[in-house]
Parts: sequence; structure tokens; C-alpha cells
Amino acid sequence: MAIRQITIVGTGLIGGSFGLALRRHGFAGGIVGCDKPEVLSAAMSCGAIDRGSTDVKDAAHGSDVVVFATPVGTILSLFERWAPTLSSTTLITDTGSTKRDFVERAQMVFGASAAERVLPGHPMAGKEQGGIENADAELFRGAAWLITPIGADQPYTARQQEFVDLIASVGARVIAMDAERHDRLCAWVSHLPQMIATALASVLREELGDDEAVRQIGGRALQEMTRIAGSPYSMWRDVAYTNRQNLDEVLLRFEQQLAHLRENLRGPGLRELFESANQFGKKR
Repeated sequence: MAIRQITIVGTGLIGGSFGLALRRHGFAGGIVGCDKPEVLSAAMSCGAIDRGSTDVKDAAHGSDVVVFATPVGTILSLFERWAPTLSSTTLITDTGSTKRDFVERAQMVFGASAAERVLPGHPMAGKEQGGIENADAELFRGAAWLITPIGADQPYTARQQEFVDLIASVGARVIAMDAERHDRLCAWVSHLPQMIATALASVLREELGDDEAVRQIGGRALQEMTRIAGSPYSMWRDVAYTNRQNLDEVLLRFEQQLAHLRENLRGPGLRELFESANQFGKKR
């Protein structure tokens, strides 16, 4: 029951990188892309896919696995439109940054068989600049690839297990959890940092404009804090929309922490905040 062909819908940074990673790490089957003609041309030129089609149904024909690797909003709409037309033996997965809405859509489309037909996923990897031109075969090495099985108490099907093994073969660390936990954790460790970087870069631009001195004296800390501010709105709009409640809660909590810091610039709370922050990430 080996996977002989994989279709990647959306051959940009994530989808293109997955195609390149599969090839580099020994996947011998076919890789088919689905995207705009110019993107497919670039994906074929760099070796991320073997062939491509602008039509999802055509691209998915004969594939054992279909990976939806577009922004979240597009994943949801494409899935609802095309998933019912795919073969019952085709495993459907995705790379979206939020999972609850995708799981709900899968259950709506497939009902009781959703747990076997769909395996939601989210590689915790990326770059601030997207596009096939930035695809990297080693993008997933060492990164977590989160899986949110729909049937939490059900073992993986043979096809699902083989796909999970493929993910591991490209260097990713596969971690399973339920969709609700995924969305809450990602709100803290991924979505909040993005919003902080965006707000910081935006206020710096508003306050300091294009003052060259900012780049001259900003240093490594500023570069690291604002690097991901270059991420595209089209992607993060969908994340904010599909994880609004969690993101609203973590932003409010962060605002409270900032207020506490401001109120303690000359108080004991400043030291306590630094001592607490110094412990973050340390092994206990």
C-alpha cells in the first residue's frame, strides 16, 4: 500500500519545500503540483514537482495523498469544493496554521469517515518571505510537524502511518495533539510573536520613518524582533480570522503584561519580570 503519488495544492514556500524535501530524502513516487501556471513552471524548474495542473481534480487524479498547502482560508474553500470529488482511498492532509475550522469542515464533508479520510497537519516551519523562489529542501529539518487526528482514540490507518513516516523522513518531528489545544498553543508560540513583530515594526515606521540611523544603530536585537514583520498579510489575515478567540485572549494577556511592565519601570515588578523571563525555555 505504498504511496506512489502525492499532489501538492499550492506550490509556494511550504508546498514547494515539501516537494523538494521529499525528493532529497528519497521519495521515489510522483509529485504533482496544483497552482497558477507561472508558479507551476517555477516549481518544475527547481525540481519540487514532476508535473502540474491548474485544476485540483486533474492534479489529484491517481494520487494517494493530496496536501493542501495554501493559506488557511483557501484551504477551507478548496477542501469543501474538491474533497468530495477525490477517491475514497486518497488521504487528504493540509499545512494550515489553524486546525479547528479545518477539522470541523472535514467532519461536515465526510461525517463518520472523516477520521480515516483526513489527517490535518501543520509544519511549524517557514520564512518571512514566501513563494516557490524561497523554497528549501531542508526547511522542515528539526521543525515540529503538528498532527491533529480527527479520531483521537483511533489508530492511524496504514496510509496515514505511511504519510507520517514520510514527514519524519524529511527531518521533521511529528507531534500529535487535538485541534483545540493546537490552536491555543499556536496562538501563544506562533501567532502572538507575529503580531508583536508586526506591531513593533509598524510603530517604528510611524515614529521614526525611514531614518537611516535606525538601521545603523538598531543592531541584532531589533533585526531579530522585526524579521518576521515581513510576513504576508494574506496569510496572517486568515490565521487571525480562524483563531480569533484565542488570539484575542493572548493579546489581552500580553497587553496586561506590558502595562505591568510600564507601571514598574521604577518598581520591584521590573526585576520580577526579568527574573521570570530569564527562566523561560530553561530545562528544569
